[in-house]
Amino acid sequence: MAGRTVVPVNDDEVVEWAAVESDIGPLLLAATRTGLVNVVFHAGPEVRERALGRLRTRLGTEPVERPGSVRLAEPIRRLGEYFAGSSRAFSLDLDWSLTSGFNRQVLRELATGVPYGTVVGYGDLAGRVGQPGAAQAVGAAMGSNPLPVVVPCHRVVESDGGLGGFGGGLDTKRKLLALEGVLPQPLF
Repeated sequence: MAGRTVVPVNDDEVVEWAAVESDIGPLLLAATRTGLVNVVFHAGPEVRERALGRLRTRLGTEPVERPGSVRLAEPIRRLGEYFAGSSRAFSLDLDWSLTSGFNRQVLRELATGVPYGTVVGYGDLAGRVGQPGAAQAVGAAMGSNPLPVVVPCHRVVESDGGLGGFGGGLDTKRKLLALEGVLPQPLF
């Protein structure tokens, strides 16, 4: 990588990353010693460079590419099982340092309270965290989710049955919901 390199003091501070293929395109996975910290959709070279720049800025260290990383092995395995249809839950250590406040509260509720194959409305999720009427704020939290798929923001839909928005694109949201049996598989 061109430019400055921030060298961590010790390996505990390293952010390790890898790009992996999935049924929804390439994903960038990044992990700290605490756990998985970031999942990025459509992780081609340009998206990957922007994502690594954000990680560098937010976490204060240079992300290191380590596809064989012990920190990333379990998230990679679990995502593979999820896309193969053999796993319905992610029991992974997560690093929540890229989110805070209301957004973190909403994302934690989503991660633990909306299981595979189900959906929840934006307003319903707002009510679950004690903020009825904060549906738009829930939408903003979904848009800033640093751990999509693992923290399943694709399971949040509009109260009228519409899909709502999705940072990975509506085609990706449809594919994930179809995988979980919520929507019919796309015809093409």
